[in-house]
Amino acid sequence: MTDEQTYDHTGIDDFNSAVIEEFRANGGRVGGMFEGARLLLLTTTGARTGIRRTVPVAYLPDGERTLIIASAGGGPRHPAWFHNLRAEPRVTVENGVFAVEADAVVLEGEERDAVFARAAEADPGWAEYQAETERTIPVVALNPVSGEAVEQRLGKGLIAVHDAFRRELAMVRDEIARSGPGLGAQLRINCLTVCQGLAYHHTMEDTGMFPALAEARPELADVIARLGEEHTRVETLLEQLRIQLDGAAPDPAAVQSEVERLTTELEAHLAYEEEQLVPILDTMTP
Repeated sequence: MTDEQTYDHTGIDDFNSAVIEEFRANGGRVGGMFEGARLLLLTTTGARTGIRRTVPVAYLPDGERTLIIASAGGGPRHPAWFHNLRAEPRVTVENGVFAVEADAVVLEGEERDAVFARAAEADPGWAEYQAETERTIPVVALNPVSGEAVEQRLGKGLIAVHDAFRRELAMVRDEIARSGPGLGAQLRINCLTVCQGLAYHHTMEDTGMFPALAEARPELADVIARLGEEHTRVETLLEQLRIQLDGAAPDPAAVQSEVERLTTELEAHLAYEEEQLVPILDTMTP
């Protein structure tokens, strides 16, 4: 989804409000014209008014940072949110699971051009927007500073995290299927970013949540042992996917095969973890 012209105008119109409400109510999922798109909520501080404004914006994964593009649908002026973050770079980013404070950095020169070319290769709509305007469309990196989970029960929060990975893998699978004979640079980054996120999530469970549960609920010893073993199998699949992506010209069919294997193993793992842990987590205090 590359078109933010519908919802980036003065104030928050009815359409914008409906998207935000749906996004927050459904853990980052929205339907309609944005179904299946990478979407986040960006809150900036008004450059003139000082009022905090929230808009839905398309994003690109980029490892630990997130990229957004101020296309304004190819319009002649930068969107209001871009002017706001230029004046006050500290912004809030919501992905449906976490609300993260981030510092916005406007990319310049060769870095901007390389990222925009990468985005346009993945979605020609970005290039079409650039062709429609005389301005150079800005690219902004959002670098996380601190964050906290969206307020909800622990079990529901775990499901929200899992669903975020499910959505991301579904998007990656669809992108690979549509990629043609080669994998573009942005698609490779999308794959590597989800690998990085999964590895981090499992590390945090292995070193944080699982030991805490084992201490509080000794009867979960076998469940936690099984989940740890499943983490090891998932990590092996992640490494095999990384190997496929590291080549000079990754074969989309081979990458697709690894992603499908990963998805199958991961879905079984997530379903078992939710079945065993969510009822218990929802009785615990965050």
